[in-house]
Amino acid sequence: MATAARLQARGLRTIVLEAHGLPGGCAGYYRRKGFSFDVGATTLVDFEPGGVGGQLLEEIGMPPLAGDALPGYLAWLPDRRATLHRDRHAWHEERLRVFGASEAHRAFWRLLDELADVFWAASRRGIKLPIRSADDAGHAVRAIGVEKLPLVRYARWTVGDALRAFGLARDEALIGLLSMLIEDTVNSTVERAPLLNAALGITIRGAGLTRPHGGMRGFWEALVSSYRAAGGTLKVGWRVDRVGRERGGYLLVTRKGQVVADQVVSSLPIESTTAVAPFMRSALGRHLKRNQHALGGAVVVFLGVPQCEVEAQELTHHQLLQSYTRRLGDGNNMFVSVSAPDDVGSAPSGHRAVMISTHCELAPWNRTSGEAYEGRKQAAGVQLVKLARRVYPTLGQRAVVFEVATPRTYARFARRPQGAVGGLKQSMRNANQRAVPHALGPPGFWLVGDTTWPGLGTVACVLGSRIVADGVTGLARRSRRGVAIPRPPLAAAVEAA
Repeated sequence: MATAARLQARGLRTIVLEAHGLPGGCAGYYRRKGFSFDVGATTLVDFEPGGVGGQLLEEIGMPPLAGDALPGYLAWLPDRRATLHRDRHAWHEERLRVFGASEAHRAFWRLLDELADVFWAASRRGIKLPIRSADDAGHAVRAIGVEKLPLVRYARWTVGDALRAFGLARDEALIGLLSMLIEDTVNSTVERAPLLNAALGITIRGAGLTRPHGGMRGFWEALVSSYRAAGGTLKVGWRVDRVGRERGGYLLVTRKGQVVADQVVSSLPIESTTAVAPFMRSALGRHLKRNQHALGGAVVVFLGVPQCEVEAQELTHHQLLQSYTRRLGDGNNMFVSVSAPDDVGSAPSGHRAVMISTHCELAPWNRTSGEAYEGRKQAAGVQLVKLARRVYPTLGQRAVVFEVATPRTYARFARRPQGAVGGLKQSMRNANQRAVPHALGPPGFWLVGDTTWPGLGTVACVLGSRIVADGVTGLARRSRRGVAIPRPPLAAAVEAA
C-alpha cells in the first residue's frame, strides 16, 4: 500500500489486489463487539516530520496522523523495572540507574547510540541493501557519510560480540532487556542478531512511536482514503492465484477477473511469491533454502475489557520477561499493548482494547489439530493473561472479548506460510548484504515486505516501499511508458494477505 500510494502520487496508475476483506495483512486489524484489535503491529515508528514514515505522508500528500505519541514503554524484568523513555536524556539516565553505570556500561551504550544515530540517518536518506552496483555503493557512502564509514566495520559484529568486547557477556539483567528488545524488533537473539540492525531496533522508541487513534484501523482508513482520493484502486477479496509474463508486461489472474500490468510489486512473503509467480523460483531458490529455518510465529491474545481493569498503569505499553535463564518466547517474554483511555475508535466508551503477544516456534502448532489444538490454544491464552496480571492484577476478569491467535490463525486469515509472522529471524546469514533484494527477477517484477530488506516492522516496510517506488518510477521513465497510456495500470501491487 505504501509503494502504491507513492507511485500514485508520482502520476503512475496503480491497482492493489488484496486477498483479505481488509487491507493491512499482518499490520492490519479486525473488529469484534465494538472493539478494534491490531493483529500485529500496534504502533507506527518514525512517522513524525522528517522520519521515514513522516516522509511517506509528506510525499503522498497525507496529513499527519491523529494519534498519541507514546512517552515510552515499561520493561518488567524478573528482578527490576525500567522505563524505556522516548526522551533521550531520560532514557540515558534510566539505563545507567537500572543496569549499571560502570565505564564498561557507558562505553557499550555510547557505541550503540552512535551506531543508531548514524544508521537511522542513513535509513532516512534511503540507503539500499544489499549493495549490487556502483550506484548502490555510492549512495550508501553518501547516506552514511564519509566521516562515519569506519563504523561499517561493526557490520561483522553481533550483539553478543559487542557485549563480550565490553566485558558484559554475563550481565544477565542487561542481556535480559536487550533480548526482549531484539526479539521484538529484529526477531532474533543476542547471539545471532547483527549489531547494526539490533542498534536500530533497540532505539526505536527514541525514533518516535505513535499509536493512531483507532489503532491500526484508524491508520488504514486514513491511508486508504488518501490513496483512493489520489486515484488509486484498491480491490479487496481479490486473491491473486497466478502471475505470468505477457507481452512485455504481466498478467495477474484472480477468481474475480484478470489484470494486465506493466510492472508488479509483490508484498507476499517470498515463499508465497514463488507459488503465484513460478518464474521467480530460480531467482529466489537459494534464499528460500537458506531462510527455511529462519521463520517464527506468534501467539496473540485479544481482550476487550472494562477500563477499570487497566487503570493501574500510566503507560499503555509493556514488555515482560519472566526468567533470565529460560529461552525467549512462549510467554517467557511478552508484549502488552493497551488502547488509550479516550480512544473510542479502539473500544466502546468505558472500555479498552488489549493485545498480548509472545513469539513461538511454528512446528508445535502446525503438528497439533482438532481438540488438542483448541485446548492448546485456550491454555496458551489463559497463561498469557495470567502472566500479564503482573502489570494489571484484574486483567480479563470481566472480559467482553477474549480471543486467541496462533500461527494457524495467521496461516488461515493472512495466508502466511506455516503461519510465520514478524519477518525473518535476522542473522549474519540473511541480513543486510545477504538480504533478499527488491529486484531479483525479470524487469518490472519487484519484491517488498517483511521477508526482503530491511525486514520486519512498519518503518522497515515503509523504507522498502520508497526503494521499490524509485525503481518502478525509474523503469517506467526508461521504457517511456508514462501516465499518457490509457491502459493498463502501470503497477499492480499484490498485497500480503
